[in-house]
Amino acid sequence: MDTLGPIDLHHQGAERVIGCYLLETPEGLALNDCGPSTCLPALKRGLEERGLSLEDVDHLLLSHIHLDHAGAAGILVREQPNLRVHVSEVGAPHLADPSRLERSARRLYGDAFDELWGEVAPVPEENLEVVGETALGLEVLPTPGHASHHVCYVGADGTLYAGDAAGVRIAPDGYACPPTPPPEFDLATWLRSIDEIERRAPTRLALIHFGVVDDPGPHLDQLRRRLRDWTAGDVPEDEWLRRREEERAAASSDPDAYERAMPLWQSYAGLRRYWDTAADTGSPTIAPR
Repeated sequence: MDTLGPIDLHHQGAERVIGCYLLETPEGLALNDCGPSTCLPALKRGLEERGLSLEDVDHLLLSHIHLDHAGAAGILVREQPNLRVHVSEVGAPHLADPSRLERSARRLYGDAFDELWGEVAPVPEENLEVVGETALGLEVLPTPGHASHHVCYVGADGTLYAGDAAGVRIAPDGYACPPTPPPEFDLATWLRSIDEIERRAPTRLALIHFGVVDDPGPHLDQLRRRLRDWTAGDVPEDEWLRRREEERAAASSDPDAYERAMPLWQSYAGLRRYWDTAADTGSPTIAPR
């Protein structure tokens, strides 16, 4: 059974937008992230292609609670009541009561919310497992920056299940970039998380957006550099979008795939909030090198 390659969730009918990973653990099969509820049919098909069904999955290992990573968690528990949902201490209350998370996302996505993400159901508290230093035999590595509640999981084989902490790269493309949506992006914190990932010396990075990266060092160097470039100066939206579109066109073989996985308007919205918050508090926006 292929447990390293991603299950493509075919978000909005497109390939290589959102994936998730199947892991064999000492306590049963686990999924690393699960996508939104709109992708449940594709998730079930992906399991069937591996000779499995949802009933064979015992655990969810969630990197964070953003809807493209964890939106289907409550629906999955409804269909598989014994499913254990592993998540950070900060994220757990928002899975038990996702109303605030949903309100925030509806403000961001407007009328497109239901088509993009579908139903967001609560996860019963008895199904939640707050992660500690380990979970299901994997090291749990706190990796805030993209979101305060983000964690990665490191397997004994050297695979680091990266969520969004290692950015977006539509494998086998070589272009790596940071998703910076609102409301919690923080440059200095994310750069420290990248340092922590490097200290683990992973042999590969399993990215939700999208695929397995076998050159972690150069990939993380590129991500670090791009984080600094994207946050350099308080740039008007039109100008920032123009620069990033030109960058993608020059560096990527499929810019449209990146836009599906990580719309630039969304990343700018997160940067705008970051710059405005820094201005209000007098905090620097350039992290020390």
